[in-house]
Amino acid sequence: MKDEGRKISLERAKELKDSISDYLEYRDTVATGFKEWEKIKARQENIKRILGASQEDWQNWKWQLRNRIDDPDTLAKIINLSSEEKEEISLAGSKFRWAVVPYYLSLINPDDPGDPVRLQSIPTAKEYFDQCGDMDPMDEEFSSPAPAITRRYPDRLIINVTNQCSSYCRHCQRRRNIGEVDKQTPRRDIEAALHYIAQNEEIRDVLLTGGDSLMLPEGTLDWILTELDNIPHVEIKRLGSRVPVSLPYRVTDELCKMLSSHLPLYVNTHFNHPLEVTPDAREACLKLTKSGIILGNQAVLLKGINNDPLLMKKLNHELLKIMVLPYLIFHAKSVRGTSHFRTRVEDGIEIMEKLRGYTSGLAVPTYVINAPHGYGKTPMFPEYLVSMGRNKLLIRTWEKRVLEYENDEEA
Repeated sequence: MKDEGRKISLERAKELKDSISDYLEYRDTVATGFKEWEKIKARQENIKRILGASQEDWQNWKWQLRNRIDDPDTLAKIINLSSEEKEEISLAGSKFRWAVVPYYLSLINPDDPGDPVRLQSIPTAKEYFDQCGDMDPMDEEFSSPAPAITRRYPDRLIINVTNQCSSYCRHCQRRRNIGEVDKQTPRRDIEAALHYIAQNEEIRDVLLTGGDSLMLPEGTLDWILTELDNIPHVEIKRLGSRVPVSLPYRVTDELCKMLSSHLPLYVNTHFNHPLEVTPDAREACLKLTKSGIILGNQAVLLKGINNDPLLMKKLNHELLKIMVLPYLIFHAKSVRGTSHFRTRVEDGIEIMEKLRGYTSGLAVPTYVINAPHGYGKTPMFPEYLVSMGRNKLLIRTWEKRVLEYENDEEA
């Protein structure tokens, strides 16, 4: 019997390995930030030469912000642009702001118009001519019971603390707030938001976002977090930030020391492609985790960038290696100027089908749609419950086996 069991086990092991043979062939063909790092570093040297920067400058996050590229002529010195592409960038830029820090720009292959980082950061004419969608598809205007607050759930809310980001994503859900001038939310509005939270004891979870919460000066962020710490019913704080992805040098020792004094604290970041997972991103993430901060990732499903089950699996594996837990995959919102990024919901369902069971549960985020008019995140799951009787279920496993499952209680 033991030999028979071993034979069956070996056959099953082969069957399991065969079920991911496509991924085993695919995973080594994907460009990641680690695999491309030598090429990225060479591009960084070129950008430093163009901008007249030292290595010390390069690793200074404030230098990176001061030297954001936001005009086609400077961009054309770094990535190869045709005259038509430069005109498109200018056209789109007349309607929607764009800017990219040198670090994030260095991740782009200068010869590839379809580079996933380029598609996320450099505008095209599609943005300008797109008339689909709304500027505020989640009706945030009607879910703000106090200044700077967005509230869509019973026990948690958002404080929008700034309109500034290190780089401006082309798929941004709040592009209506991104003006030509970077602005922090006025202190009086933050104070009003804090007062609202203090007066509503059901609020136990507060997310600081914007914009990017880590664009705030450390003193301002420390003040807000301290005020939240002093509200007895606030149990946890969260920060929404893309700086681990696009500006990892912002994660300084000083910042981490300050943040570590406000635990429990969570950072939700926004990696969308394995190319963004670089050694410098890892260093930033490890600094945060060593400070006691839990990191989660909120990817957005974007056509032509990551709407592929095998690529999304590779992204999630790369994230776990740098201590970032895949948390959510957002279906792209219907924001004006971004319809070329939108996929069908079936794409997201297929990704979830190819994750659950085929990889560890830690690498399986939740796929969500933001319900229209601000009614919140709605999970989209493959159907695993086929039918339910009084004492029995029919379930469909991750391998699409339909099995009977007892559902009765002991007498």
